[in-house]
Amino acid sequence: MNHKKQVAIFWFRRDLRLSDNAGLYHALKSGHKIVPLFIFDKDILDILEDKADKRVEFIYRTLENLQKDLLQYGSSVIVHYGRPIEIWTELIQEYKIEAAFCNHDYEPYARKRDREIYDFLAANDIKLHTYKDQCIFEYKEVLKDDGKPYTVFTPYSKKWKAKLNDFHLKSYPVETLVSNFFDPATAPMLTLESMGFRSSNTSFPPASVHDSLISSYTDRRNFPSVAGTTRLSVHLRFGTVSIRKLAQKALELNETWLNELIWRDFYMMILWHFPHAAQNAFKPQYDKIAWRNNLAEFHTWCHGNTGYPIVDAGMRELNTTGFMHNRVRMIVASFLTKHLLIDWRWGEAYFAKKLLDFDLSANNGGWQWAAGSGCDAAPYFRVFNPTLQAEKFDKNQAYIKKWVPEYADPFRYPQPIVIHEFARKRVLEAYQKALKP
Repeated sequence: MNHKKQVAIFWFRRDLRLSDNAGLYHALKSGHKIVPLFIFDKDILDILEDKADKRVEFIYRTLENLQKDLLQYGSSVIVHYGRPIEIWTELIQEYKIEAAFCNHDYEPYARKRDREIYDFLAANDIKLHTYKDQCIFEYKEVLKDDGKPYTVFTPYSKKWKAKLNDFHLKSYPVETLVSNFFDPATAPMLTLESMGFRSSNTSFPPASVHDSLISSYTDRRNFPSVAGTTRLSVHLRFGTVSIRKLAQKALELNETWLNELIWRDFYMMILWHFPHAAQNAFKPQYDKIAWRNNLAEFHTWCHGNTGYPIVDAGMRELNTTGFMHNRVRMIVASFLTKHLLIDWRWGEAYFAKKLLDFDLSANNGGWQWAAGSGCDAAPYFRVFNPTLQAEKFDKNQAYIKKWVPEYADPFRYPQPIVIHEFARKRVLEAYQKALKP
């Protein structure tokens, strides 16, 4: 006789919240008792070099809070560490799984993983139901009139706004269905140490912000010494906030901030339709650039010792906190690719290791924008002058003084690694040579 408990499973991934969660709502509404699941993916975690990785700790702390909330509903999240296919193989031995639910994930690795799990479950007569949750419009929903994807942001954003209505912002009332959770009565949650990680003792930004911060975003967002941005990017990355609620808030308070949310959808759409951009230049001719790729200069940039205070401040902020102000991200990316003529992929990979809010599509899009190789990118001949950028956006040097306290001491702070005028001339020649017909 089969005594396995009959359940369905909701698989948390980039949606670590109970409220307004599309896939979770549909799971709870399905008529099945729902077991919440999270998998620390061995294929991802085992390649992380930093065993005090801030993102792993963020996920872990979020799961602890999720567990507290679920306990109030007589349930708990089962947390595993391993390869997803192996974990699901174990789960079908333990439970009689009637169905499985999750939300869409659009990155190349996630698509491959989800196809493997979908096929495995289908072979065991289990249907995997997936839903849109981490964006407002996904890859096929905002296209040109001829059905082709946009590659320029402004017309995409106009179509995005024209198409938006209340249906796209509707909330999924999970709280009305919490009696449908199942209690798997699992063992205590894994520890960071059991997966080979340790706490970084990072202080994470809150998952909510005051309306006044969003209202003043347009005027304050470019100044890194000012608390003028929401710092919600990490919460969007891991789904601890609802994109629908944030878009609703943006519509009410600030169109500039709404545009930032649209850029997020735009880059997700680009990566889906143009997967080659994950590894190569979106514009293929930019792969012909003869990068210098000086390793010593790259390490100097990584450690924030270039002799350009605004660049060094940004890199030190990143290395210390896992965060970098968006204006400064553009400056340091331009500096690496244009001043040092180092392949944008080197910088992209470094950000991927360090950024708490690392998101493949946005990180890739941002780096290719800075290098000139991306869709709707800055023209190749735009070379940010770091000194002028600092004068414009950190006039009183408050940001620089915080992260580069020694910059005013000529005996302690290094001379510039390269002179701006020379670097600009060099990069223009390199780009022109590569891009000539």
